[in-house]
Order: sequence, then C-alpha cells, then structure tokens
Amino acid sequence: MKNAALVLSSLALIGVLILFGLHFSSNKNTNVKGSTAGIPSGPAPAGRVAYVDVDTLEAHYEYLKTKKDEFSKRQSAMEAELQRSAQQLQNNAAAFQQKAQSGGFSQSEGEAQQKKLLQMQQSLETRRQALTEQFLKEQDAFNKEIHDRLDKFLEDYNKDKHYDFIFSKTQGSNIMYADKRLDITQDVIKGMNELSAGQTDTTSKK
Repeated sequence: MKNAALVLSSLALIGVLILFGLHFSSNKNTNVKGSTAGIPSGPAPAGRVAYVDVDTLEAHYEYLKTKKDEFSKRQSAMEAELQRSAQQLQNNAAAFQQKAQSGGFSQSEGEAQQKKLLQMQQSLETRRQALTEQFLKEQDAFNKEIHDRLDKFLEDYNKDKHYDFIFSKTQGSNIMYADKRLDITQDVIKGMNELSAGQTDTTSKK
C-alpha cells in the first residue's frame, strides 16, 4: 500500500539554540570592560560592543548539549514506534491481498478486512501527527527557555561590563569579520554552565 510506510523521516531535529540577536544595555556612558581571558592583548577597538559565537556556545553549553541528546533519543524512539506500526500495516495488507487473490474471503469478509486496514492506516497517520505536533511543541518551549536563560544571563553579565550591544555570531551569518578582542563567548559559556550547575544542585537538595 502506497501510504502504509508512514514514518517520521521528515522530522529532523530542529536546532534548539535560538539566535538571541541583539541585546541592549541600559548603561550607555561607560567604557568597555570585557573579559581579557584568552584574547589578544592590547586595547580593544573603540565602542561598547561584544559578540558571542553561538556555534561555540552550542558546542560547550552542557545543559543545551544534554537536552539536544534527549530530543535526539526521543526522536529515534518516535521513529521506531511509527516504523513498527507501518510494518505491521504492510504485513496485514500483504496477507489480505494474498488471501483475497486465492479466494479466501467472502465479499462481506473482504470488505470488513479492507475497512480494518483503512482504520489502521488512519490510526497510524493520527499517531504520526500527534507525535510530531507534541515533539515540535516541546522543542518550541525549550527554544524559549534557552532564549530566556541567555537573555537573563547577559542582562546580569552586562551590569558591570556596560556593553551597548552584544551580537550573536554564527557560521554563515552576516557578520563577516569580528575582532577576537570583542569575543565574550568563553565568559558566557563559563557563566551559563555554572548557572546550570547551581540550578541542578538546588533542585537535587529539595
């Protein structure tokens, strides 16, 4: 049956890191005082600007990595479930066709079996849609959570840094060049990981 093999092959794991774009500071009259860990020596270029390399952050932010692994495992489980159901439907359809060709069904029995196969197919499609919608809904919620975590961290981080703008930088983005002295990625990774670790410790003690 043409529509029997209904699997979740079209559902690829969506990148769960939202580009948080542009973050504004309320302090606009203070000089730049960014972290100097791991960056070239010498004065930074004029301006109160910094950036975060999102690809590097994604690779080293432990909470994000853990959640992406969880989503990947869940996707694999969903696909396996749908594949099993699709295979069962295919087997039933093949058995029905073989028996029908050998005259093993009366007209009423054949019609009943066809109706049963159709119901199985519709049930599989309904299940596929429900799993897909739930999966995407949870990913959207996680995207928002990550966005909120980054936004809150940068707001706190910038209280004593006083940047006017903090940009996100990714491979293939519109930012063609960025001075490494303006890169605060390692600060953000360290701070976000420490924040996540602290939240985990607090939760475990409850």
